[in-house]
Amino acid sequence: MKSFGLALATLFASRALATNNILTPEKLEADIKLEELERNLWNFDRIAGENGGNRAFGLPGYRASVDYILERAQTRFSAQYDTLVQPFNHTFAQVRSISVTGPDGEAVEVVPLIYNPGTDAGPISAPLIDTPVDDERGSACFEDQWEGIDATGKLALVKRGTCAIADKLKLAKAHGAVGVIMYNNAPGTPSSATLGAENAGLLVPIGTIYEDVGASWKARLAAGEELVVGLAVDAVFEERETWNVIVETKEGDPDNVVVLGAHLDSVQAGPGINDDGSGSSALVEIMTALRSYAGFANKVRFAWWGAEESGLIGSLYYTSGLTEEEADRIRFYFNYDMVGSPAPVFAVYAGDNPGDLAGAQPLVDYLSAAGRDAYFGSFGSSSDYVGFLDLGIPSSGIFTGAGPPTDPCYHLACDTISNVDLEALTTNTKAAAVVAAGLALSLDGVPPRNKTTLNARNKEHVRARFDKWKLA
Repeated sequence: MKSFGLALATLFASRALATNNILTPEKLEADIKLEELERNLWNFDRIAGENGGNRAFGLPGYRASVDYILERAQTRFSAQYDTLVQPFNHTFAQVRSISVTGPDGEAVEVVPLIYNPGTDAGPISAPLIDTPVDDERGSACFEDQWEGIDATGKLALVKRGTCAIADKLKLAKAHGAVGVIMYNNAPGTPSSATLGAENAGLLVPIGTIYEDVGASWKARLAAGEELVVGLAVDAVFEERETWNVIVETKEGDPDNVVVLGAHLDSVQAGPGINDDGSGSSALVEIMTALRSYAGFANKVRFAWWGAEESGLIGSLYYTSGLTEEEADRIRFYFNYDMVGSPAPVFAVYAGDNPGDLAGAQPLVDYLSAAGRDAYFGSFGSSSDYVGFLDLGIPSSGIFTGAGPPTDPCYHLACDTISNVDLEALTTNTKAAAVVAAGLALSLDGVPPRNKTTLNARNKEHVRARFDKWKLA
């Protein structure tokens, strides 16, 4: 009787364990802890500090960030997940030194941009020529704004804002300028930005300076002074290898996959702890929690993208390589890029694909119930959802804001662990976990991807986008 009773007790215990192990959104939500999210951020900050202050594509800090993800996914969680490290090559650029010398011989603080052209023929010293300010359309963005300006042999003084910086540089070059001094369009340290690898060889060198300095030079030019300034840029361009990290549950239907993505790289200017250590940390903790559960119908795939800051390169490489059948299997894509801004908004992406609401609405509902002022925001063209939208895959995600006032340290050295609202990050990660668990359990109401001929976003468009970068 004693042995029978023990066997019966063991049977009941195993059944209880099995019941406990069944995934529910509530269980996954409860497993997300602020302290663990913070621990990941601390480690990303540490990695940057040990590797030149950043975790950027082509540099040691990114490789160390990949290793951080792999230590958990591939080493500790191999029983629950399959892991793929997807290599690809891209043009790496780095400004080794940059300087701007003012009209009175003073050294001027300057910020380098990604893919910033070098002054390969030697430092430039040239007269400064002004260009008109147009805050509505964007200054120096259109041909008519350069009418009557002969910038031959001069450095053009241009205000930042509205259009792509590369467009300003192309127009400056077309009008004879040997370079551009661009002053910021807001107070404070100018943030970094990418000029795009596809523009290599098409642009003049640029130095990006503070708003007040540029405004003072503009006033002096308007008063009739002739100002001669200097610009020197030592830049390197070369092809380097980098990687995406793709981790997928062993459990679930391979024909129905829910994908969560965040980019793992930072800009060269800083450690990128909000952008996008926050999203990367969220994915790490959802992956960690999900491994404890079973009983879900659909696979969940986590993607840490490489070289996002260089132009969405990793995600475009991934989506451009999907076959039609592989794209069909991705039923929903969630993008988590900057989900812990220090003065956060709570924007939830939803676009013109009706399927987007299948993921967007529950995100808004969760955040609203948590007391956050959540709202639907439109997709842009500057994060890793682009390739998935182009394939017609229903998509959503959360975004808490970039640049002042939501994140004054955006793309700067001060984007450290102190630049993250941990409560916002925790709430957003719980929201992402709850919605991912819901779709892992059931895809009811989620339509197949939009492959209609009326959809301007298509596989050829994705391929063209990536090829544009690849050929640069």
